[in-house]
Amino acid sequence: MSEVRPQLSDHEYVEPFIDPDTQKMIVRSVKGANSGTARTEAFVRNFPPLVIDEPDTVGGTNTGPTPFEFALGALIGCEGVMISNVASAMGFEYEGVDFESSGQFDLRGPKGVPGVRPFFEEVDLEIKLYTEEPPERVDKLAKNVEHRCPVLNLMRDGGVKVNVTWTVL
Repeated sequence: MSEVRPQLSDHEYVEPFIDPDTQKMIVRSVKGANSGTARTEAFVRNFPPLVIDEPDTVGGTNTGPTPFEFALGALIGCEGVMISNVASAMGFEYEGVDFESSGQFDLRGPKGVPGVRPFFEEVDLEIKLYTEEPPERVDKLAKNVEHRCPVLNLMRDGGVKVNVTWTVL
């Protein structure tokens, strides 16, 4: 069962930094090409192609991160954006953030074994925040970031157990 997004009390809630009454739908697009192997090139805007592949030990060419590794990268990237946005809205000062993320999945799922889910069972995310802000402000930042992070909530809504640990350094 999926985790429920943490609810924020009035004193924990950071006001949105957008007009809440004006819907602003946006579209993100990625194109890709695959020549019949495990290796795919993804094209995002005007950036060099992202190579998505599998290790040679499981049929890939080992020329790029796996889709699972990209998902973990998307998680830490999204958390970084959310930390920056929420910190700005709060007037929260910090020097930087280090992330580490890992995910566990049963390889039988993506290989087609019935009854085995083909995605993460559990993801661990460690956030090391460099700040001198007091603990109650760090807690408020963390709760708002986790409440707003699209990738974190996509995983949780998909039934992935996501364990998030914040450490202040």
